[in-house]
Amino acid sequence: MVTAETRATVEDLFHTYVHCIDDDDLEAWPSLFASQCLYKIVPRENADQNLPIAIMYCDSQGMLQDRVTAHRKANLYGAHFYRHLVSSIQVLGEENGVIQARANYVVFRTLADAVHYGTTEVYSAGAYHDKIVMENGVAKFREKLVIADTCKISSLLVTPL
Repeated sequence: MVTAETRATVEDLFHTYVHCIDDDDLEAWPSLFASQCLYKIVPRENADQNLPIAIMYCDSQGMLQDRVTAHRKANLYGAHFYRHLVSSIQVLGEENGVIQARANYVVFRTLADAVHYGTTEVYSAGAYHDKIVMENGVAKFREKLVIADTCKISSLLVTPL
Protein backbone atom coordinates (compact mmCIF):
# COMPACT_ATOMS: atom_id res chain seq x y z
CA MET A 1 0.00 0.00 0.00
CA VAL A 2 1.44 3.34 -1.08
CA THR A 3 0.84 6.28 1.22
CA ALA A 4 -0.32 9.71 0.06
CA GLU A 5 2.98 11.09 1.39
CA THR A 6 5.01 8.69 -0.76
CA ARG A 7 2.91 9.52 -3.81
CA ALA A 8 3.37 13.28 -3.22
CA THR A 9 7.12 12.80 -2.75
CA VAL A 10 7.40 10.93 -6.06
CA GLU A 11 5.30 13.50 -7.91
CA ASP A 12 7.37 16.37 -6.49
CA LEU A 13 10.59 14.66 -7.62
CA PHE A 14 9.23 14.12 -11.15
CA HIS A 15 8.09 17.74 -11.37
CA THR A 16 11.38 19.08 -10.01
CA TYR A 17 13.23 16.92 -12.56
CA VAL A 18 11.38 18.28 -15.59
CA HIS A 19 11.45 21.90 -14.40
CA CYS A 20 15.19 21.62 -13.85
CA ILE A 21 15.65 20.64 -17.49
CA ASP A 22 13.02 22.99 -18.93
CA ASP A 23 14.41 25.96 -16.97
CA ASP A 24 17.96 25.15 -18.18
CA ASP A 25 19.12 24.61 -14.60
CA LEU A 26 21.19 21.61 -15.65
CA GLU A 27 23.87 22.21 -13.02
CA ALA A 28 21.23 21.19 -10.43
CA TRP A 29 20.13 18.14 -12.44
CA PRO A 30 22.74 15.67 -11.03
CA SER A 31 21.68 16.55 -7.46
CA LEU A 32 18.32 14.88 -8.15
CA PHE A 33 20.12 11.53 -8.33
CA ALA A 34 21.51 9.37 -5.54
CA SER A 35 25.28 9.17 -5.22
CA GLN A 36 25.10 5.64 -6.69
CA CYS A 37 22.77 5.96 -9.66
CA LEU A 38 22.01 4.96 -13.22
CA TYR A 39 20.55 7.15 -15.98
CA LYS A 40 19.81 5.62 -19.37
CA ILE A 41 17.91 6.71 -22.44
CA VAL A 42 17.01 3.59 -24.43
CA PRO A 43 15.01 3.37 -27.66
CA ARG A 44 11.82 1.40 -27.13
CA GLU A 45 12.87 -1.09 -29.80
CA ASN A 46 15.99 -1.95 -27.78
CA ALA A 47 14.07 -2.09 -24.49
CA ASP A 48 11.48 -4.45 -25.99
CA GLN A 49 14.26 -6.81 -27.14
CA ASN A 50 16.34 -6.48 -23.94
CA LEU A 51 19.20 -4.99 -25.95
CA PRO A 52 21.64 -3.05 -23.78
CA ILE A 53 22.46 -0.24 -26.24
CA ALA A 54 21.52 3.17 -24.80
CA ILE A 55 21.46 6.57 -26.50
CA MET A 56 22.71 8.15 -23.27
CA TYR A 57 24.28 6.22 -20.38
CA CYS A 58 25.54 7.57 -17.07
CA ASP A 59 26.24 5.20 -14.17
CA SER A 60 27.22 7.69 -11.48
CA GLN A 61 26.46 11.18 -10.29
CA GLY A 62 29.95 12.17 -11.52
CA MET A 63 29.06 11.04 -15.05
CA LEU A 64 25.89 13.15 -14.86
CA GLN A 65 28.00 16.16 -13.87
CA ASP A 66 30.39 15.43 -16.76
CA ARG A 67 27.39 15.33 -19.10
CA VAL A 68 26.38 18.83 -17.98
CA THR A 69 29.95 20.11 -18.38
CA ALA A 70 30.12 18.68 -21.91
CA HIS A 71 26.72 20.22 -22.65
CA ARG A 72 27.93 23.65 -21.56
CA LYS A 73 31.50 23.62 -22.87
CA ALA A 74 32.12 20.99 -25.53
CA ASN A 75 28.98 20.18 -27.52
CA LEU A 76 27.91 22.30 -30.45
CA TYR A 77 24.17 22.38 -31.08
CA GLY A 78 21.43 24.69 -32.20
CA ALA A 79 19.84 26.83 -29.51
CA HIS A 80 16.60 25.33 -28.28
CA PHE A 81 14.20 25.08 -25.35
CA TYR A 82 12.54 21.99 -23.96
CA ARG A 83 9.10 21.74 -22.43
CA HIS A 84 8.13 18.47 -20.73
CA LEU A 85 4.65 17.16 -20.09
CA VAL A 86 4.58 14.30 -17.59
CA SER A 87 1.42 12.30 -17.05
CA SER A 88 0.07 9.12 -15.54
CA ILE A 89 2.57 9.10 -12.68
CA GLN A 90 2.14 5.75 -10.97
CA VAL A 91 3.84 4.55 -7.82
CA LEU A 92 4.17 0.81 -8.28
CA GLY A 93 5.33 -0.02 -4.78
CA GLU A 94 8.11 0.17 -2.25
CA GLU A 95 10.48 -2.55 -1.16
CA ASN A 96 13.57 -2.30 1.04
CA GLY A 97 13.49 1.50 0.87
CA VAL A 98 13.31 1.61 -2.94
CA ILE A 99 10.20 3.13 -4.50
CA GLN A 100 9.35 2.00 -8.02
CA ALA A 101 7.47 4.47 -10.18
CA ARG A 102 6.68 5.13 -13.79
CA ALA A 103 5.20 7.92 -15.88
CA ASN A 104 4.62 8.94 -19.47
CA TYR A 105 6.41 11.94 -20.94
CA VAL A 106 6.40 14.13 -24.02
CA VAL A 107 9.19 16.61 -24.72
CA PHE A 108 8.50 19.52 -27.03
CA ARG A 109 11.52 21.29 -28.48
CA THR A 110 11.31 24.89 -29.58
CA LEU A 111 14.14 26.10 -31.78
CA ALA A 112 15.80 29.39 -30.87
CA ASP A 113 18.13 29.98 -33.80
CA ALA A 114 17.75 32.93 -36.18
CA VAL A 115 16.25 30.88 -39.01
CA HIS A 116 13.76 28.69 -37.12
CA TYR A 117 13.09 30.77 -33.98
CA GLY A 118 9.85 29.74 -32.32
CA THR A 119 9.32 26.55 -34.32
CA THR A 120 8.06 23.84 -31.97
CA GLU A 121 8.13 20.10 -32.57
CA VAL A 122 7.50 16.93 -30.63
CA TYR A 123 11.08 15.92 -29.88
CA SER A 124 10.55 12.77 -27.86
CA ALA A 125 7.75 10.76 -26.31
CA GLY A 126 7.99 7.73 -24.08
CA ALA A 127 8.03 6.52 -20.51
CA TYR A 128 10.09 6.91 -17.37
CA HIS A 129 10.75 3.78 -15.29
CA ASP A 130 12.34 4.86 -12.02
CA LYS A 131 13.72 3.61 -8.75
CA ILE A 132 13.69 6.25 -6.03
CA VAL A 133 15.41 6.23 -2.65
CA MET A 134 15.63 8.60 0.28
CA GLU A 135 19.11 9.99 0.79
CA ASN A 136 19.56 12.21 3.88
CA GLY A 137 15.79 12.67 4.00
CA VAL A 138 15.54 13.77 0.35
CA ALA A 139 14.00 11.74 -2.49
CA LYS A 140 16.54 10.93 -5.23
CA PHE A 141 16.56 8.84 -8.36
CA ARG A 142 18.60 5.68 -7.87
CA GLU A 143 17.74 4.65 -11.41
CA LYS A 144 16.04 6.57 -14.19
CA LEU A 145 15.35 4.58 -17.31
CA VAL A 146 13.96 6.69 -20.14
CA ILE A 147 12.34 4.51 -22.76
CA ALA A 148 11.96 6.65 -25.86
CA ASP A 149 9.15 5.68 -28.22
CA THR A 150 10.61 8.29 -30.58
CA CYS A 151 13.58 6.29 -31.78
CA LYS A 152 14.68 8.69 -34.49
CA ILE A 153 16.22 11.77 -32.88
CA SER A 154 16.14 14.64 -35.38
CA SER A 155 19.37 16.17 -34.09
CA LEU A 156 22.14 15.61 -31.56
CA LEU A 157 20.68 14.59 -28.19
CA VAL A 158 22.60 16.88 -25.85
CA THR A 159 20.03 17.70 -23.17
CA PRO A 160 18.68 14.96 -20.89
CA LEU A 161 15.12 13.83 -21.44
